[in-house]
Amino acid sequence: MIEWRKASRSNASGNECVEVAALPQGRGIRDSKAPDTGHLTLSPARFAQLVTRVKRGDLDL
Repeated sequence: MIEWRKASRSNASGNECVEVAALPQGRGIRDSKAPDTGHLTLSPARFAQLVTRVKRGDLDL
């Protein structure tokens, strides 16, 4: 069974909720408010790059 975890930086009011999971083919990212709409799968290396860019503030989120 896949265990989805809410990101620790998700907004407490529930407006910006992201969940992540370790999947057999990589790392999954999905919107916790709409889990049945699918998810994005990234390789572990690409996921690490995404996390680094988010932490640096490189992305307009």
